[in-house]
Amino acid sequence: MDTISGYVEHIVFRNEESGYTVFQLASDEYDTTTCVGKFALIGEGEFLEIEGDFVDHPTYGPQMRVSVSRLKEPEDAAAIERYLGSGAIKGIGQKLAAAIIKKFGDDTFRVIEEEPERLAEVRGISLNKARDISEQIDDKKDMRKAMLFLQKYGISNRLAAKIYERYGMDMYSVIQENPYRMADEIEGVGFRVADEIASRVGIHADAEFRIRSGLLYTLRQAQGEGHVFLPEELLLSRAEKTLGLAGADIAKFVMDLAIDRKVIIRELKPEAEKETDFAGNAAKTIKAVYDAGDYYMEWNSAVMLRELNAQYEVDEEDIRKKIDKIESEEDIVLDEVQKKAVMETARNGILIVTGGPGTGKTTTINTIIRFFEEEGKEIRLAAPTGRAARRMTEATGREASTIHRLLEVSAGIDDSSRGTVFERNAENPLECDIVIIDEMSMVDTRLMCSLLKAITIGTRLVLVGDTNQLPSVGAGRVLKDMIASGAFNVVKLTKIFRQAATSDIIVNAHRINQGEEIDLSNNSRDFFFLKRDDTNKIISNIITLIRDKLPPYVGAPASEIQVLTPTRKGLLGVERLNRILQRYLNPPGPNKEEKEFGELVFRDGDKVMQIRNDYQLEWRIRGRNGIVVEKGEGVFNGDTGVITEINDFAGTMTVLFDSLREVEYAFASLDELELAYAITVHKAQGSEYPAVILPLMGGPALLFNRNLLYTAVTRARKCVTILGDEEALRDMIRNTREQKRYTGLAFYIREIEEEA
Repeated sequence: MDTISGYVEHIVFRNEESGYTVFQLASDEYDTTTCVGKFALIGEGEFLEIEGDFVDHPTYGPQMRVSVSRLKEPEDAAAIERYLGSGAIKGIGQKLAAAIIKKFGDDTFRVIEEEPERLAEVRGISLNKARDISEQIDDKKDMRKAMLFLQKYGISNRLAAKIYERYGMDMYSVIQENPYRMADEIEGVGFRVADEIASRVGIHADAEFRIRSGLLYTLRQAQGEGHVFLPEELLLSRAEKTLGLAGADIAKFVMDLAIDRKVIIRELKPEAEKETDFAGNAAKTIKAVYDAGDYYMEWNSAVMLRELNAQYEVDEEDIRKKIDKIESEEDIVLDEVQKKAVMETARNGILIVTGGPGTGKTTTINTIIRFFEEEGKEIRLAAPTGRAARRMTEATGREASTIHRLLEVSAGIDDSSRGTVFERNAENPLECDIVIIDEMSMVDTRLMCSLLKAITIGTRLVLVGDTNQLPSVGAGRVLKDMIASGAFNVVKLTKIFRQAATSDIIVNAHRINQGEEIDLSNNSRDFFFLKRDDTNKIISNIITLIRDKLPPYVGAPASEIQVLTPTRKGLLGVERLNRILQRYLNPPGPNKEEKEFGELVFRDGDKVMQIRNDYQLEWRIRGRNGIVVEKGEGVFNGDTGVITEINDFAGTMTVLFDSLREVEYAFASLDELELAYAITVHKAQGSEYPAVILPLMGGPALLFNRNLLYTAVTRARKCVTILGDEEALRDMIRNTREQKRYTGLAFYIREIEEEA
């Protein structure tokens, strides 16, 4: 192991979350050395003593992998000048740094710390600026100590910075007295982190603030399973495991939280004639415990839905004549159910249109659009994801956007945050007559509440979806609850139209949905089953299908053929499949640049997916000769593309999405991407692909169910190929078990209807 001392000349790359950094270290012994390692805090101009091993990287050449680093005070005037002139201290550039060193020499740091006012003796530095420089240097020392202190508890650099930013030097007293405050007050600090810190500082397991925080944590964890609330019994049993305490010791704190309005407790009773309650159990009264914010979202959504659901008097004969005119002009023939959908949109403030593939949803929606355009109405179209919005645009010929874009999400706000802010709301509503939302099964309670706030009474709302697909990733089951409430007009499209009936994808999707056996004899042009009992053979066949067989068969490039799988982990999970598929479909080559990022290696030509919504990320469309002909902002969760360039010198990676939009990522932003040769079925919601490959060897019953299989099959446009165990496939068709969700929207809608 070698030891080097020097100053940080240039930071090439840094991941603030992990602390992984690539930088150039200037030293007298080795001149300039490329160093890589993890650092809690590091800045250009700082003087370090590092220990590590020299290695020869196959792409980047000689570098030192740092094992240990120590920050040292600059040892002489030259080192101090480098630090001050590096930009680390705001307001000091190289010229001013040189002037300070000329005045104070090796005594500079002592002067800054003990006699900061003397900096005003240097031309260009006022007394206020002198104090500011001194405060910045003190703050940097304090922050570095805080970061190192928090690092001992396994807290990431980004989270540590948020903690320090929130509390400053009070951070130490917060940690000593009540670290659970951080779980409540700082996004990203969960109960587990706070609990680990609390145990290290000696806080008792039965401390009141620990139990209260643990209960709130349990409720918020349940949201990740789709629950909007938990029955009190289930909340207590889960909290027992989290806290390691008996339920009797915890129960009284639920009421304490209710008194403080941190939680809301409601008794919910399903309708008497219903056989099951909100979670599929035998009907009985549920004592529901909500995080207060989630209760008001669900209750307010019910109130706003009731207000929007106005009834309008219409001339049915006039509407029929207009529908006949549209049929003639568009050369289409609507069945009576489709015509009813147009009629009911005119008659109702809210209409729900449901149906599976091939049942004419697109034709119905296009007719509704044409009808109201003829009436001179302003119509807005939206869907939950970018891919779903683009499909809606292609199907209707009108511009559709994501719901977030429709509501004008505030710049810089992450939609995964509990604090998402939209510019369109009750004070600044949407200016239109009709809002049509597609893929409603993907809309969760939080997003629905935000949408409803932006829609004024008198605006019609048309919700389109397939209730048999997987539910939203976020908490709630909005579409199913609205239908279950019985308060809204629902048009269900069930007829499979003649053209669609020739597709075994569509026919088998409906059979799967109805629990019927499907033909696996492979006497089909678009639906195939390859019986395999070995995961390695399955993967080998997948590679052959993508590389050789399917592209000419469906007339699409290999990059558009999508492997879908139920799980992230396991032998046929996303993570393992992506590593193997990358190796065979896009192997390393002398002309392919690569970029290591955490455990991933990104390579020129790799298929990748954006894994979170980024509304500020700029994209460009190039025309002939590479000239930019269009620009825009926004890349969305689920968007897939291909890496076209990795520029190590500029620290950027370029991805081409949809063979059209070019996006440049800084290396520091690569955590927004992952390999996408294989993705989960959940990630594929709202998307459609020329061909889908689905490997199946069985798994947990709550995951390997009919809904998941149905959703996977309906993602394919031209061809579905299932590989694996025949019995596992048939088990999925028979398995109607789903992850039950505790939601109260249907109850509140009925309650409000009864009180009206």
